[in-house]
Amino acid sequence: MGDWFTREIADAGRLRLFCFFVAFIAAFLFIRFSVRMIRRQVRWWPGNVTPGGRHIHHVVFGLVFMCVGGVGGLAITDDSSGWAAGAAAVFGAGTALVLDEFALVLHLQDVYWSEQGRLSVEVVFIMIALCGLMLLGLRPLGVDDAAGDGLWGIAAVLLFNLCVAVIALLKGKVWTGVIGLFIGLVAIVGAIRLARPDSPWARRRYAEGSRKERRALTRERRYRLPVQRLGDRLSDLIAGRPSSKG
Repeated sequence: MGDWFTREIADAGRLRLFCFFVAFIAAFLFIRFSVRMIRRQVRWWPGNVTPGGRHIHHVVFGLVFMCVGGVGGLAITDDSSGWAAGAAAVFGAGTALVLDEFALVLHLQDVYWSEQGRLSVEVVFIMIALCGLMLLGLRPLGVDDAAGDGLWGIAAVLLFNLCVAVIALLKGKVWTGVIGLFIGLVAIVGAIRLARPDSPWARRRYAEGSRKERRALTRERRYRLPVQRLGDRLSDLIAGRPSSKG
């Protein structure tokens, strides 16, 4: 394990990303455990931070951590030092706290325990996937594959990969588009296949009652909804089940 870490993480220049990744996951799991204990009103667990009766959401602490870790990381010149790794970890923890309340920031209201609050968990999972792919050595938009093709070749590859990934995202295929940023074939498949019926692409290009709209709706019921239910169960297991009361 030590040899692997030295070879794949430290020597490959991924130490800061690794520290960010580990701290991000640890902070997310901790804060979700904390809010679930608070939600259950467990007596032995500290409650919300409410100085003067004002509830301070953890996104505020996350912003502070991001500022400290971000500025600290910029000020450190040695990328492989322990200070650089520590700054990356602080930034990762702060990012987790902010993204855990992404839905609150987006809607500008406390939707943490509502169905809308699921968006925060989805964004966190996407961030974990992106960091994981980068730790595996993948680079977005096929940068490494096009490195030896000259300036115009690189530009063409980047533009093509970006376009197909954006099309996949417009078709409502978030995971396909995100993973497709790193694995171009996945984005191409997502760009070619039918859009989800509630996606921007479908609303603009699939006429009401058209064959494409009917096929999209059928595919949504047959394939997408079971996967969505499985994802919701996993989200509830880790982050807690939403409630209508919020």
